[in-house]
Order: sequence, then C-alpha cells, then structure tokens
Amino acid sequence: MPRGTLEVLLVNAEGLENSDFLCNMDPYVIIQCRTQQQKSSVASGQGSNPEWNQQFVFTVAEGVTDLTLKIMDSDNANEDDFVGEASIPLEGVFMEGSLPPTHYNVVLPDKTYCGEIKVGLTFTIKEEEDCCEEAATEEVGGWKQSSY
Repeated sequence: MPRGTLEVLLVNAEGLENSDFLCNMDPYVIIQCRTQQQKSSVASGQGSNPEWNQQFVFTVAEGVTDLTLKIMDSDNANEDDFVGEASIPLEGVFMEGSLPPTHYNVVLPDKTYCGEIKVGLTFTIKEEEDCCEEAATEEVGGWKQSSY
C-alpha cells in the first residue's frame, strides 16, 4: 500500500438535485480520506451547478482505498441537507501519479443518480526514510544510553 500525499482538486458539480424548494441551494463538500476530513467553502446561491476550484491535501497511509465526497446544502435556519455522495477508488491515482479532473457520479444511499462532481487527483509517494535499527533501539525515554 503506497504512502504519501494526496492532492484533491475540487472543481465543480453539475446537475445536482436542488434540495431547496424556494431558492437556490448553497452546496459545500465534505471530503473524507479514511479518518481525515476537510470541508470546502459554501458555493452560496449557486444551486445545482456549483463551482469551487479548491485544492485539499491529505496524508495517505496504510489501508486507504478510496476518497468520499459528501455534498451538503448549507441551511441557516435548519440542519444542513444531504444532497448526495461520490466515492472515488484511489488505485488508479496510486498507479498513475495523477488523474486529470474527471466527472464522478453523485448518488444517494439507495444508489439513485443525482448529478456529477468533477475532481482531479495527484498522488506523491513518500520515500521510505532510511533508518538505522541500531539507533532506534539505543533511545530510551528520549535519552541515548551510554555505550560504557
């Protein structure tokens, strides 16, 4: 499993189901990479076709297989509404190093299609640091033991 840095370029979304009946929705995206989570800005009043053009950086470690993007509609008076989500498998970007901005389906929990989100990905492998086993075993409680 590769380790390194994953850069996510959140471009836009198209054809989202409008969850506000009286006005345009104010969508934002919660991006989750295993236990790390970041939130985009709110695309105020942009409705079903919001644009963000924002970049996010995640640290990738063991066990990361996909990236989840949850689209929400910001509401001032009530709890924010869930619009849909996209799950992006990361195997391709781990192998290629980068994937140009690509459209991914946004779906509801029952897998009903409700729009698309456009995301670009770049992965930079973290080189394993050469560490000496002997040096690691010498340290005890932050102090190095004397050799005599």
